[in-house]
Amino acid sequence: MSDHPQTLNFSLLPEDNARLANLCGQLDTHLRQIERRLGIEINNRGNHFHLIGDGAAIRAGEEVIRGLYDATEDQPVTPEQVHLFLQESGIESMLRSDAVNELPELVIKTRRCLIRPRGKNQQEYLHKILNHDINFGIGPAGTGKTYLAVASAVDALERDQVRRIVLVRPAVEAGERLGFLPGDLAQKIDPYLRPLYDALYEMLGFERVGKLIERNVIEVAPLAYMRGRTLNESYIILDEAQNTTPEQMKMFLTRIGFGSTAVVNGDVTQVDLPRGQRSGLRQAAEILARVEGISFTFFNASDVVRHLLVQRIVNAYDQFAESQDPQ
Repeated sequence: MSDHPQTLNFSLLPEDNARLANLCGQLDTHLRQIERRLGIEINNRGNHFHLIGDGAAIRAGEEVIRGLYDATEDQPVTPEQVHLFLQESGIESMLRSDAVNELPELVIKTRRCLIRPRGKNQQEYLHKILNHDINFGIGPAGTGKTYLAVASAVDALERDQVRRIVLVRPAVEAGERLGFLPGDLAQKIDPYLRPLYDALYEMLGFERVGKLIERNVIEVAPLAYMRGRTLNESYIILDEAQNTTPEQMKMFLTRIGFGSTAVVNGDVTQVDLPRGQRSGLRQAAEILARVEGISFTFFNASDVVRHLLVQRIVNAYDQFAESQDPQ
């Protein structure tokens, strides 16, 4: 698999707006369903489609979209039919057929635990982080994006490769709904950085993390406060990046200084921005796909690392949501 995502462009013929609306679903729910399953990004203008992701995945995405478009000639497409088509189209074998060279196993050793990546995508994600200054991890929750990013940051800090760890998050929920709470913006945003803190506590211990925060070796930096800064010799993790605007994403990426590594994580199917506002993560995946020194890893549902029963619960809720008409 290459370090950069591949792109694929194609058009659906004959052009028929009614069939295209049927294919995409209300608010593009059918396209989002395909994105989650294949770990790709799908953009379209009318009957022209632009797919971004790993080679086998975007080829499978084209086959699925064309097959569903053919089906719209005779019948309406439902979320259940999309799910069945994905199951029956042999996409799993298509994805497995994209052979890649086996990567040597990476193990990250921290003061309190050993972290081993699970599966091909997690292994590749860690290798890319070690070899690129800016890295994107795109995919659903539970795929280990944040946990592995924190593990890499802790490893770099303990090896004295960086001087500090900077945790960044867009303050989407820290606006009017939290404005009445006491404290500054960093304190208000702390609860939303809890997954990052939990990983740090597990790897370094509660007391050590507290001391590092006091000394500003670990820094919480709301995205809005990043403007004008240059971060040298830092390990910067931007979480929930799907909730950045294109302007915020560009601003963040241009803060990177010498000796720094940045990891940008997000799930493009869970955008909380106001309707009509494009996600900066989506745009970055398209604009930066071929920029040297930047890596992309696209995770999909098969990469979710959770208790089996939790996976079943999540899948059940997803299928229920997809079966309902969006309000």
